[in-house]
Amino acid sequence: MTASAKWRARLLYAGVAAVVAYCLAPFYWMVVSSLRRSSDVFDTSLLPSAVSFENYRAVFEPSQGFTRALGNSLIVSGITTALALLLATFTAYAMARLEFRFKRLVLTLMIATSMFPVVSIVVPLLKLFTDIGWINTYQAMIVPSMSFALPLAVWNLTTFFRQMPDELEQAAMIDGCTRGQAFRKIIVPLAAPGIFTTAIITFIAAWNEFLIALSMTNKQGMQTAPVAISKFSGATQFETPFGSQMAAGVLVTVPLVVMVLVFQRRIVAGLTAGAAK
Repeated sequence: MTASAKWRARLLYAGVAAVVAYCLAPFYWMVVSSLRRSSDVFDTSLLPSAVSFENYRAVFEPSQGFTRALGNSLIVSGITTALALLLATFTAYAMARLEFRFKRLVLTLMIATSMFPVVSIVVPLLKLFTDIGWINTYQAMIVPSMSFALPLAVWNLTTFFRQMPDELEQAAMIDGCTRGQAFRKIIVPLAAPGIFTTAIITFIAAWNEFLIALSMTNKQGMQTAPVAISKFSGATQFETPFGSQMAAGVLVTVPLVVMVLVFQRRIVAGLTAGAAK
């Protein structure tokens, strides 16, 4: 390896290290802050002077309702992901295989709907859900989340299905399968990496959703984890429980990080692989 090539490699590694450090710095600071004592909350040292788990104990106090909030987040995110995948798989397959007028326009409109600011639809939906009695219900959080999760899932899966050659279905139908059977027995198994990747992305987006859940719930028992964290109370009304909020942030983030690390190969395969293997 020449000297210039070595320098390019070093610069590449340095750039990657800088990006990784930049991305992980907020999470590192959140973990360190969650392990500080309440009296050290404004300490700026890189490591806590004394490791304490009092913030984590405070998170699970019954008055905070955090355990129920985690369950609500899991229910809302899980149902949103399942419904989005079910509808998006059929829709994306139709968009990838069928030919009809204005197909590109339909896809463009789908992805455009996910770009609308959430705040632009919250007020009309709040009025609608109040009239039909949906406030403080799971469907009041799931249905609006679907309006953003579904277009994203359709767009991702349409791109993936387009990579699959038409010969796959044709060969299956020559062997006696109907188009529906070919889709179920051939296409869906081959599309598993793309479907799995879309599920991860959709679940993370639904898990992190805040504004809709904040607007559609006013009872502690129906709040999701991000909303519950924002409403943590301190010992007095003038105290902001930074330590407890940091600890709760770690507890909410760690499952997502673990999930991505465990399934990283499938995620990468879904983002890069085609059908012909």
